[in-house]
Amino acid sequence: MPTTRAKKPAAARSASPRTPRNKLNDLAPRDWLRFQKSWFIHNPPPRRRGVLAHPAKFPETLVCEFVEFFTKRGGWVLDPMLGTGSTLVACVQAGRNGVGIELNPRYAEIARGEVLAARAAAGRKSARLRAEVIEGDAFQALPLLAALELPPIDYMITSPPYWDMLHARGAATQRARRAAPELDVYYSEDARDLGNVSDYQEFLARLTALYANLQPLFRPGAYLTIIVKNVKKGGRIYPLAWDLAHNLSATYALKDERIWCQDNVRLAPYGLGSAWVSNTVHHYCLQMRRE
Repeated sequence: MPTTRAKKPAAARSASPRTPRNKLNDLAPRDWLRFQKSWFIHNPPPRRRGVLAHPAKFPETLVCEFVEFFTKRGGWVLDPMLGTGSTLVACVQAGRNGVGIELNPRYAEIARGEVLAARAAAGRKSARLRAEVIEGDAFQALPLLAALELPPIDYMITSPPYWDMLHARGAATQRARRAAPELDVYYSEDARDLGNVSDYQEFLARLTALYANLQPLFRPGAYLTIIVKNVKKGGRIYPLAWDLAHNLSATYALKDERIWCQDNVRLAPYGLGSAWVSNTVHHYCLQMRRE
């Protein structure tokens, strides 16, 4: 008589579930899990000479990791405060389309050069990608981007000015930059530049409004990453990251944070012998989503 294969018990059948379809990115489950850690160490490589003019550039190597997690290949990424183009360079390297807005004409021109260099390095793989540098005010993002006829944005990653801290004359890094005329100490002298706003509450309100106004550009379910620090000024802590997260929760869903740590920063003896003052070597990567 022919034998029949016995069916596995229901418990055994459910013990090996299939991996669900990945709707967010192109990563393998192992790489997905690694990114879910709430803190990470990233020590940026030395900056190339061509982008040294910018006083607070963030590294393409870091941006690329976020872009690859929150988008699929061919997706669209926005940076409304582009600087010298880190986000667009990361997009080209990762096979994503990108658009950035930059107020300072000098930085916008540097960003265009950086994008061209990234395209040349990527070769034919970048031929169909768009990497748009727009010189203008991020508060005018909606009309500026409407002219490009872009699809809904899949992801935003950006880092705003940390209030007006680049104007603090006591910072050691700023003293070093003042000795080199070709290096900018602060972003610009433009009145529209949020890095020039001296009143904290005004700065916070304007920054919140800028990001909230971008909401119509994003597809439903799109994520946003805002990289920011809390600020020390005049012996007081201004909780910029926490205040911004709280304010933007009225527009986007706050999903959590990833804490970017640097362990290669030389420590300074602040308050030695008299008071506890931290060496702040971490940033908050605020994770939000358009629901």
